[in-house]
Amino acid sequence: MSAAFQVHPVRAFKDNYIWVLRSGRHAAVVDPGDARPVLDYLDAEGLQLTAILATHHHADHVGGVAGLLAKFDVPVYGPKSEPIETLTHKVSGGDRVDVPDIHASFTVYDIPGHTRAHVAYYGEKSLFCGDTLFACGCGRVFEGTPEQLYASLQKLAALPDDTLVYCGHEYTLANIVFAKAVEPANPALSDRERAEAAVRAQGRPTVPSTLGREKATNPFLRCAEPAVIASANKYLGSRASTPVQVFAALRDWKNRF
Repeated sequence: MSAAFQVHPVRAFKDNYIWVLRSGRHAAVVDPGDARPVLDYLDAEGLQLTAILATHHHADHVGGVAGLLAKFDVPVYGPKSEPIETLTHKVSGGDRVDVPDIHASFTVYDIPGHTRAHVAYYGEKSLFCGDTLFACGCGRVFEGTPEQLYASLQKLAALPDDTLVYCGHEYTLANIVFAKAVEPANPALSDRERAEAAVRAQGRPTVPSTLGREKATNPFLRCAEPAVIASANKYLGSRASTPVQVFAALRDWKNRF
């Protein structure tokens, strides 16, 4: 949790998380793929929506924006180079997004790869990264390139280790199974698997994670580790000579896993 605002997960579809940032009677929402569960939460909690932030154009992240705008006249922030018709404020890397009603200010990061112009919002030790960085995983390369996505992940990994990582989906346990295939001797993965399984057994989200935890267990952030390189080489049947090649091999392997 941030000192300035609280973050509440609103579940949507099969495994999406819509993040509601709240302070007092005001709230902002990140990646509302579906309006109904957000409206229900706001109504139940007596909250007034003051802003919408979108990370990328996929419908399960922005499909509910129009429905929210039908009830609340609020600014909608999102990547300027993606096809999101409901945006009122188009942003890109280096921009700042201020939401004074919840005492929040975010720096925008360009993190392409999953989509062409995906962005993240970072502030108050919180990172809202959509489908680029997952707990123990990363997004698929749909519109960008492996080089872009690797560079985006490196950009995020440079943030402080205590950064809270709020991603868009509950994929953690499945991602850990793949991570253990890549790096079976990593004790931090076994510890994480036990802890996260217990959390899910209680019906609670495994996110937010922290960047420190991701650096210790997420294979896509560990492409320079000898064990990860060895596994990538085994999958390729040849030698990957750069971290980007290791990353591309892991991403292809995960697609088929």
